[in-house]
Amino acid sequence: MSAAKREEVSSHLRYIRLELREMHQMLIKEDLLPDLNDAKQVHAQLDALLDLVSEKRVRNIKSQFGNF
Repeated sequence: MSAAKREEVSSHLRYIRLELREMHQMLIKEDLLPDLNDAKQVHAQLDALLDLVSEKRVRNIKSQFGNF
């Protein structure tokens, strides 16, 4: 993985970690459930991160098995 991509993944993970920490604090301290849209947004960010990380692997698999 290139250094630029590694830094991009690291940045995404820091942001997602912060969002999850805020949701956790809301659950523990305030006994409130997080907003559904906030939870969906974090989930979408995790999906985007998975796509970013697995993009090269998927391309390699498609090229290997493209004839089938």
